[in-house]
Amino acid sequence: MDFLVEFEIKVPEGIPESEVTAREDAESAAAAKLVDQGRLVRLWKRRVAPGESRPIGLYRAESEADMDGLLRALPLYEWMRVTVTPLESHPNDPGVQQPVPRHRQEAGVSSHVPEPRLTKVYRLEATLAAPLELGETAQGHRRIVPLTGGTFSGPEMSGRLLPDASADWQIILPDGTALGDVRYTLQTDGGDLLYVRSRSIRHGSPEVLARLTRGEDVDPGEYTFRSSTEIETAAPDLDWLNKGIFISVAGRQAACVIYETYLVG
Repeated sequence: MDFLVEFEIKVPEGIPESEVTAREDAESAAAAKLVDQGRLVRLWKRRVAPGESRPIGLYRAESEADMDGLLRALPLYEWMRVTVTPLESHPNDPGVQQPVPRHRQEAGVSSHVPEPRLTKVYRLEATLAAPLELGETAQGHRRIVPLTGGTFSGPEMSGRLLPDASADWQIILPDGTALGDVRYTLQTDGGDLLYVRSRSIRHGSPEVLARLTRGEDVDPGEYTFRSSTEIETAAPDLDWLNKGIFISVAGRQAACVIYETYLVG
């Protein structure tokens, strides 16, 4: 059976921020597992007020009781108010898979390509030193921004950024767009080292970019800051990082930069 589920999440007063973050990370990991199991099909956001939205999910379960058990197992369940609507199939459903032609069936060929999904790996908050302005070079206006420290955490690992092996080598285009070559080294709480390299782009309106240049705190929703990311490690338990494709969504604040890195599955 399919179920449409709308969530309203309210964190009780007095809950430490660390517990909220841990539960949110656990919720992301639980959602990824449900996707792998074929029980979480899609997720959307429904806007309910300016700046406020609620998640809506399409789930599959054997029965209403099975669906109830699935929801109760979510890490954020006790902070949730949920509305569950059972769904029935429609004879004119355009999403019904069309029969595969006989010649393709005989050849064992399928045209179905899986949709990508994102799983959060970590959130890094890195402190910054004053940028080094090299000026105009053959490549463009060159700037180097040292990353001086910080911490990262995720569902499967956490640790710190090593300051002496981390920086962002930027090219600034005439319209203010920043092209980043970000290289930093992370050390997990278990002592394993991760070498991370990101190719980033940050762009927005001239007014917003001017505010960023002045060191103001600007809402990351007012500009675009994205990167493709590679991670290398020699740690056997983290070898899956070497085989992953990652993207990062970033935000620049007055004294730090935030990278939220996701595995593309």
